[in-house]
Amino acid sequence: MASGEKRLLRQLPAVHTVVDSDEGKALAEKYGRELVVEAVNLVLDLWRNKLRQPGGDQSPPPGLPAVLGETREYLEALNRPRLRKVVNATGIILHTNFGRAVLSQRAREALSEAAACYTNLEYNLQDGKRGSRHDHVAELLVRLTGAESAMVVNNNAGAVLLAVNTLAAGKEVIVSRGELVEIGGSFRIPEVLKMGGVTLREVGTTNRTHLSDYRQAINHDTGLILKVHTSNFRITGFTRSVDRRELRKLAAESGIPLVEDLGSGSLLDLSLYGLKDETPVPRVVAEGVDLVTFSGDKLLGGPQAGIVVGKRKYIELMKANQLARALRVDKFTLAALEATLREYLQPAGAWQNIPVYRMLAVSREELMRKAEEIIEATITGQGSNDRPFTVEGIATTAQMGGGSLPGQDIVSFGLAIRSTVNSPAEIESFFRNYTVPIIGYLEQDRFILDMRTLLPGDEEIIKQAIGELVKSSNSEGGLT
Repeated sequence: MASGEKRLLRQLPAVHTVVDSDEGKALAEKYGRELVVEAVNLVLDLWRNKLRQPGGDQSPPPGLPAVLGETREYLEALNRPRLRKVVNATGIILHTNFGRAVLSQRAREALSEAAACYTNLEYNLQDGKRGSRHDHVAELLVRLTGAESAMVVNNNAGAVLLAVNTLAAGKEVIVSRGELVEIGGSFRIPEVLKMGGVTLREVGTTNRTHLSDYRQAINHDTGLILKVHTSNFRITGFTRSVDRRELRKLAAESGIPLVEDLGSGSLLDLSLYGLKDETPVPRVVAEGVDLVTFSGDKLLGGPQAGIVVGKRKYIELMKANQLARALRVDKFTLAALEATLREYLQPAGAWQNIPVYRMLAVSREELMRKAEEIIEATITGQGSNDRPFTVEGIATTAQMGGGSLPGQDIVSFGLAIRSTVNSPAEIESFFRNYTVPIIGYLEQDRFILDMRTLLPGDEEIIKQAIGELVKSSNSEGGLT
């Protein structure tokens, strides 16, 4: 080690000097001495490594105040929640990266109550004996879908896995090639079926499958027919798929069950808002499908869950499967799901109270009003003075997202932010790293904030962020 390097290293404050300083003691009182010592060692090690690098920066090492500052920043970051609130201004209502559906007020209150006390999760209050966690939502699901019975697991992939394993383990499951979807995150129907202990029997082609393809594939090893909703993509042009009513008739004639994976699954008729190709769950049940699976956190607007409704005899078999315990949901999911389902007892209430549908139903005029209010509060009246940033209202296009209703655009409205000195990527970074991250999207030379996916209170956060942006532009001419 060179003498110059040793000299620089000796200038670093000792660990005990940092920890025993007044601010070090205050940090120890807040975070615990052991954690503070660990943080100081980490900060000093980083500096030692930096000073030892050949040809590195030969500026003086940090003194006590600087080391304390870095230690404090490390401890604050360590204790800051990783799961944080973000403002979704992307125009994607069910954004998978942001946790999909936002829960209704009733569901949030149910979650809070379930977290604060013991519950009758598996206790029958009427009989004073052990009960089933499925009972809390089964009756509601039966009422809302018209099915004979229902159960809930942790997600829709788990629901499909449990269904095929219960009804067809060791046998073949017939699926159209055009329905062998990748759900997302590399979870694919063929792999889910393989994990379920069944053999995939593909029929038809990618774009066209006929009833005769299914009929020819049925044999003594066939366990069930699986129909999969291609909820995250569309094949157009020269296509054909087999209607579930035709498949129901074929399955009944062959003595095998028909299972349909709806992916999203809505309890409401979305055609009222111009959205098509999404058959409501009650209609699918009415058309005779033996088991229907769908997600709780997509078009239902509830927590992550895999919901199964259908024939009682099949549901009971699934409940008895050992996999059911591995896939079961906890009291929080059940509390939020039950509260969400109760919103549907009055459909008008669901449109008003469930955020997914409230966002879908809000008028373009209301979105324009929100955008204009933000502009008025942050830009209008402050004078231009050749400000490098401009904010204007523009027509945008929103989407449902979450693998739901692909290719179906929703008319929306938003804000476009431009700069003559900063790139769109730099503006995007400013908003993404704001105190409450604001996530929009880039389009050409603009950063866009869509109003449709904002929640109550988000407008105020955007106003504050744009205000700081304007202040920065006035004082510095642009972002630094």
